[in-house]
Amino acid sequence: MSPAKATQKSQGFTAEEKAAMKERARELKAEARAKKSKAGGEADVLAAIAAMKEPDRALAKRIHALVTANAPDLVPKTWYGMPAYAREDGKVVCFFRDAAKFKDRYATFGFNDAANLDDGAVWPVAFALKELTAKEEAKIGTLVKKAVR
Repeated sequence: MSPAKATQKSQGFTAEEKAAMKERARELKAEARAKKSKAGGEADVLAAIAAMKEPDRALAKRIHALVTANAPDLVPKTWYGMPAYAREDGKVVCFFRDAAKFKDRYATFGFNDAANLDDGAVWPVAFALKELTAKEEAKIGTLVKKAVR
């Protein structure tokens, strides 16, 4: 390691990252106390969406409707404080991250490795969202259906 590198101090986690980790710890404790029902998880997701600022809230509402319509077997839950949708075993398939969460310039809809989206050696797993038109909604619906096959 160079002397310059040795003297640099790590900036550590941002306040937003620390808050997300604390939220995830609370979620894990709640799940450990009692397996969340689909209705309880949905209430948590709807509360997380309601706490968002516009235009993220509107995007999150549409994503929630798209995921629940196209993959009704997925269980809504919060994941690091974000709306997420998991298999019955608890593995998150997809999630919505609002732009404000980490001060990004766009919201993100993403898939985790539990999603069945494999397509060769490289495939997209996250998408930037600034708005949703019928075209984007159709694409997301198709991806969600494929992810749970």
